[in-house]
Amino acid sequence: MGKDGRERVYETHLLRRSFRDGGKVRNETVANLSHLPAELIEVIRRSLAGEAFVPAEAAVSVVRSLPHGHVAAVWAQARAVGFPALLGPPGRDRDLVLALIISRVVAPASKLATLGSWADTTLGVDLGVAGAGTDEVYAAMDWLLARQDRIEVALAGRHLAPAGNPAGMALFDLSSSWVEGRHCPLAARGYSRDGKKGKLQIEYGLLTDPAGRPVAVRVFPGNTADPTAFVEAVDVVRERFGLRELVMVGDRGMITSARIEALKDLGGTGWLTALRAPQIAKLAADDGPLQLSLFDQHDLAEISHPDYPGERLIACRNPLLATERARKRGELLAATETALAPIVAAVTQGRLAGADQIGLRVGKVINKFKMAKHFDLAITDTTLSVTRRQAQIDAEAALDGIYVLRTSMTADRLDPAAVVTAYKNLAHVERDFRQIKTDDLDLRPIHHRLEDRVRGHVLICMLAAYLLWHLRRAWAPLTYTDEHPPTPDNPVTPATRSAAATAKASHQHDTHGQTLHSFRGLLTHLATLSRNDLRYSPNGPPVPVLTEPTTTQRRAFQLIGASIPTRTK
Repeated sequence: MGKDGRERVYETHLLRRSFRDGGKVRNETVANLSHLPAELIEVIRRSLAGEAFVPAEAAVSVVRSLPHGHVAAVWAQARAVGFPALLGPPGRDRDLVLALIISRVVAPASKLATLGSWADTTLGVDLGVAGAGTDEVYAAMDWLLARQDRIEVALAGRHLAPAGNPAGMALFDLSSSWVEGRHCPLAARGYSRDGKKGKLQIEYGLLTDPAGRPVAVRVFPGNTADPTAFVEAVDVVRERFGLRELVMVGDRGMITSARIEALKDLGGTGWLTALRAPQIAKLAADDGPLQLSLFDQHDLAEISHPDYPGERLIACRNPLLATERARKRGELLAATETALAPIVAAVTQGRLAGADQIGLRVGKVINKFKMAKHFDLAITDTTLSVTRRQAQIDAEAALDGIYVLRTSMTADRLDPAAVVTAYKNLAHVERDFRQIKTDDLDLRPIHHRLEDRVRGHVLICMLAAYLLWHLRRAWAPLTYTDEHPPTPDNPVTPATRSAAATAKASHQHDTHGQTLHSFRGLLTHLATLSRNDLRYSPNGPPVPVLTEPTTTQRRAFQLIGASIPTRTK
């Protein structure tokens, strides 16, 4: 307290040392530093704590600069979802597998190209895989494949068991990818979903939760039928995962009537699928329960039929789809008649003769437009007549836009609108396939020769898709992803984007003025967050220093609940 009555605070900084004098510890003041500037006192304090300082004029050299932000972010997400423990015990194999999965997310490429890229990011240095060889990588893939069941059982426990899946449903679908080479035992010719006719292929079935989060994957020979794959999926769910009360959701080619009868015999496992066109036509024939008057007031209605005892049938009509199918059919019919007209003229004028030659020309046109079922063709050696089957065309047109869902779920579990929504969730699996097969994860084409290597490759892509699922949702505010897609009043109508998502696409920045990115563009931007090894003296050790993160980079890590790590392990 001063003479003027005001309280004063005096701050003293003493440099003291402790020493032992006999059996006692004594303290001695070496210097009074109170008269020194505060910044110099701080330098002395840090120096005594062991921090090394160099003269400001000393040269600083950048030893190495490596892209860091993108791999660090994906690593942080992998750690957040428990990937290290999920994959297995710590070790060289686990580090290699983690590097393969993270690389598949940030820069999908062949195994050889991936190996070469590890030395050019901090991922290879931090996980200690920068010098790995192909034999090590293949051994790690074999290690992962041996643990597939354990990994998938854990994921099913998270996302398909009642605690994490109150809806009690799982989605399953099948896709294919072509194979390069001729020696893979899984490669076979089958129905190509890639449009690669004549190519050998493999098939793989993906099991997800209702939100489309990948849980399990199975690889099949390239000529496997959808129902066969579905049987194995049911076996995995019931026997491996121990989930016997789950409802399987699949398309009409996957869950056939024969498969449903088999499910009835098993008991417990339910189904949700759709009827094929002939089955729908049968419901509409002879004053059956499916009549257009059902849709006078609403676009969906629940009906029943003796052919489906104990099941619910939900009939839906999408007016937009009806209009589109009518337009497409009309165009194909007109195109077929236009292409056939010169052939008819050539036959009439005698320039084309012989039933075999006429049939060959006609067959090329009919096969091109896929309209043979709508025409009556009369061919002789000297004549050709083409007539529309108008009654059949009208009958098909009456069912335009109509589809019928069949399910074992009772009304107290899912009302008709919820049944439609649950079936349309299969679009989530289709989206997963697009991401796995194309630019996001680039599964195709398959270059592996050994069966287990193909299975390991597909499993790595599935696990990368699991990470991708979480990253896309976490980073939705930074990308063009619709953060809050609206729930339509009418589940039959096509999904629409929210006003906020439309505004993001239009303005290309968020409400705070920050530039938005595509998902791949965001990873590219994160990669500019580099880690620089700086050397402050010629013989000193390199010191890792991160570049100052941008607002977007900082926000990306915040959205996945992580700080920006200097190292990824």
